[in-house]
Amino acid sequence: MTTTTLAVLVPLLPFLGAAAGLLLGRTAPGFVRPLAVLPTVTAAVLAVLVAVRQGGGKPVGAATELTPTGSVPIELALNIDGFAALVAVLVGLVATCVQLYSTGYLREDPRYASYAALVSLFTSAMLLVVYSGDLMVLLVGWEIMGICSYFLVGHYWETPQAREASLKAFLVTKLGDVPFLFGLFALAADAGSFRITRIIGAVTSGGLDHPTLIALLLLAGVAGKSAQFPLHTWLPDAMAGPTPVSALIHAATMVAAGVYFIARLLPVFTSSAAALVVLAVMAAVTMTGSALAALAQDDIKRVLAYSTIGQLGYMTGALAVGDRGAAVFHLLSHGAFKALLFLAAGVIIHAAGTNSLAAMSRMDGLSKRIPDAFWTMTIALFALAAIPPFAGFFSKEAVLVAAEHGAFGDTEGVPAAAGWTVLVSGLVTALLTAAYATRLWLLTFRGRGAEAPDHGRQPAVMNAVLWVLTVPSLAFGLTTGYIADWFDGHALTPALTTAVLSTGVALVGGLVTYAAWRHTTAHAAGVPLGAVAARPDAGPAVSEAAAVATHEPAYGHIAAAPDSADPGRLLLGPLHRHAATGFHLDAVYSALFVRPVRAAATLVRFLDREVVETYVRGAGTGARWLGTAVRRAQTGNVQTYISALLAGSVVLAIAAVLVAAGV
Repeated sequence: MTTTTLAVLVPLLPFLGAAAGLLLGRTAPGFVRPLAVLPTVTAAVLAVLVAVRQGGGKPVGAATELTPTGSVPIELALNIDGFAALVAVLVGLVATCVQLYSTGYLREDPRYASYAALVSLFTSAMLLVVYSGDLMVLLVGWEIMGICSYFLVGHYWETPQAREASLKAFLVTKLGDVPFLFGLFALAADAGSFRITRIIGAVTSGGLDHPTLIALLLLAGVAGKSAQFPLHTWLPDAMAGPTPVSALIHAATMVAAGVYFIARLLPVFTSSAAALVVLAVMAAVTMTGSALAALAQDDIKRVLAYSTIGQLGYMTGALAVGDRGAAVFHLLSHGAFKALLFLAAGVIIHAAGTNSLAAMSRMDGLSKRIPDAFWTMTIALFALAAIPPFAGFFSKEAVLVAAEHGAFGDTEGVPAAAGWTVLVSGLVTALLTAAYATRLWLLTFRGRGAEAPDHGRQPAVMNAVLWVLTVPSLAFGLTTGYIADWFDGHALTPALTTAVLSTGVALVGGLVTYAAWRHTTAHAAGVPLGAVAARPDAGPAVSEAAAVATHEPAYGHIAAAPDSADPGRLLLGPLHRHAATGFHLDAVYSALFVRPVRAAATLVRFLDREVVETYVRGAGTGARWLGTAVRRAQTGNVQTYISALLAGSVVLAIAAVLVAAGV
């Protein structure tokens, strides 16, 4: 079987599994889990075979024209280079782990069949984006992911939080897709094709007439899909969905699509220095702002959500300095440890009965209840904090090295301002990342109070998946010398200066957070802050959907205290209140857009009901009154009719005489 045939099967198998799962979900529920897992596993294996055959060598390509469309044809094309091959492996691995994990996590969910089918369709759409060599076909996968995210984020549709989050995710990402679509059309008009290879050729030969405009339009779509400032606000709210969905969106699909898109079309962006500066500023604001917000969150999943936004900022920062190898390397590394973090968080939420860090900080012995989640999350947090020798250190170091080269003018076509912006903000974010990672670990696993509740062991498949994802989180960074061929031969080895700086600031961030935690814990010990306790009047445990949406514990009630030993409050000081709300960006959007739109809608409703309907009702009322008058004139008396006829004749005669006389 040829490499092209294998590549076609990779996105096709999950799509067929999704279709079969939807068709058989009600009639044959016993086939739902095999149809969810087996096609995804097979697609992952085939993606590995495609990567091995491609071997980092010459890109594999094939194309056939779908239908004549005029001057710019649309083609069903494949373009698999080293980046595409490795990203497809990541998507297949994470999707497989999510499907396996979901069989235990949602084993009692009545809507599991539709959920699993949507996850498979989500996976298929992302694989289509990865392998596509035509921008219009890529756009199909791009939009399918947006639709799937709407349904998956809103899986717990009974809760208003899930409904609002799904709608917000859909609208914000679609807001970015509008200029994105215009950018694609403008790009195809300048290049004369939607084929990625031909577009790159046109850019190389100077065939783009409006590179800055095109790049900025495309950046708007990327900002929405990859949750970059200022269109990032949907991602933290998307945590209202099931935890496996969060892992899939944050690690391998949806948010990764924007970064991957820029990497594929990087020459388009590097042809405009202004676009690179805008991208660098966007990355800097995104990574530092999200890191500050993560340090103030109480929900464990929202901490990880803001963490994802920050790590995506690193990736776009690498692209802003013209290094797609570093960006995709961090994309792959981050995908492994972020999927591990979210899936481990799911185990913690199940075990603790809450996703509130304040509540977990008052639980003693939680790490002993869930040793698998404890050890694997510890490893993933080390990788997130970029501590050597974990994977996150090597990939984040590659980004900082690229920024250093851009800052000192070693990268052709990259403004020094972009390099310095990414380098400085990257080091500041490294400090903050270590701080919020340390805070999360301390509040989750070093709580002090009553014994943590025992809700039994988690399904074995959930713990097994955690250990599978631990392998790349530990070892992927050590493979830099072996995967260079897949990165266009680009060396990804660390540099001494940035390695010392990034590791140093990370250690400082962790140690300062630990000292702040010791201080707040000691202070809290002198005041009765409440403890983990089952209320004697507690009713039955609330559902997990309610726990996710309302922070109520899913498996028993927890007496919440008015305060906790949170080092984030001490570290951020007066900034904590603003960081906890995402710096009020949602309030700004509400004031600038939501309220004016609602006011306009209210005005339109008033005009429709009070003005337009008044005329409509008036016309009907006039006709009704006229009919009433005419009906009353119909008495049935012939003498009355003759009298009226005579009176009318007299009136007409008098009028005729007056007119003739000229009166």
